Amino acid sequence: MSTTDDLINRYYDWLKAKTNWREINDWVEITTPYLDRHNDCIQIYLKRQDSEWVLTDDGYTLADLAQSGCEIDTPRRKALLATTLNGFGVQQTFDALEVKATEENFPLRKHSLLQAILAVNDLFYVARANVESFFFEDVALWLDDADVRYTSRVNFVGRSHYNHQFDFVVPKSKRAPERILRVINNPNKDTAQNTAFAWLDTKEVRPSDSQAFAILNDRDRQIGDAVQDALRSYDITPIAWSKREDFRERLAA
Repeated sequence: MSTTDDLINRYYDWLKAKTNWREINDWVEITTPYLDRHNDCIQIYLKRQDSEWVLTDDGYTLADLAQSGCEIDTPRRKALLATTLNGFGVQQTFDALEVKATEENFPLRKHSLLQAILAVNDLFYVARANVESFFFEDVALWLDDADVRYTSRVNFVGRSHYNHQFDFVVPKSKRAPERILRVINNPNKDTAQNTAFAWLDTKEVRPSDSQAFAILNDRDRQIGDAVQDALRSYDITPIAWSKREDFRERLAA
């Protein structure tokens, strides 16, 4: 049976093998194995700037959302975006998402930018252009209604020293252990894999009885068994939004 170290090392091997680099003038284009909303590989760009390195998405993430009808143009949407980016230490420079890195922290900063891009893509994923209520907000309102005590947008540093953001953390009580929640608006193989690695890397530095949950948006789509089975295989309990009431007492305990 594979150990946690084996699984993490396999993940690193996969990430290295599937990442490609290409020089374009003064920039280096990095093609990653992570997929965006269109199932295209996410690309970021690297350039030396004085004594630092700049990593950027070149404005693609927000431009793509805008073309899909999701403009980040209201105070509420801007606040959600800012909170998400701040959690990963990512800056918004005009429409570009970017970080600055040294040679020493380059892997961590690259990881943070990619996680921020994935988080923004999922947070603002909408099936219809006129949707005003985002899934993250709906989950927060439901937790409030269920009298669940939580802290939102919590960052943990895993065994790999990578930073992982979880949407809600419910503290330990007399009746239940710590519960860590990741909200997945667009459940698919890639978002499930990203959540699995985040938990796999984080669980080693959390209390041994901590539990992980993934709340899955199934309002406009059917979630495949493969996604839920993948989460369960890493000790993450999937909660389909349509069945959330089945977990009310467990989370409120």
